[in-house]
Amino acid sequence: MKLNELRDNLGARKARARVGRGIGSGMGKTSTSGVKGQKARSGVAINGFEGGQMPLYRRLPKFGFKRPNAPVFAEVTTGRIQRAVDAGKLATDGTVDAAALKAAGVVKHTRDGVRLLNKGELTAKLTLSVAGVTAGAKAAVEAAGGSVAVAEKAADSDK
Repeated sequence: MKLNELRDNLGARKARARVGRGIGSGMGKTSTSGVKGQKARSGVAINGFEGGQMPLYRRLPKFGFKRPNAPVFAEVTTGRIQRAVDAGKLATDGTVDAAALKAAGVVKHTRDGVRLLNKGELTAKLTLSVAGVTAGAKAAVEAAGGSVAVAEKAADSDK
């Protein structure tokens, strides 16, 4: 077999239907759109329309609430911090805070503070100062010999 002899199996590729090409094609005149009406025209947008009946999205009750002023944290994993330490971008001496993480390129924006999540392995001994921390992440940092301090929201957040 040669590359120039490669072919699809018969029937593997089906040609598109050429509509509107005469009555003899079986798809002429109305081009498979039926007769007249909104759906025979172009630019039909009737998703969710139920023929005048009260639509489902209006029949169901509204629920839930999302705080418009809820804090937005920049989330960082323990594994991501370890990769930054291994690459030499993050110093292990001194306190590692949001500014240090931003300078190292670990987070792009500090937003309302940095929240530490437990994903990946952390072996470096670090003193972290973050806005939030999960219980697993705190345990991982302390198991590596470090400590975590939960700081209040920074006044100069860069949203």
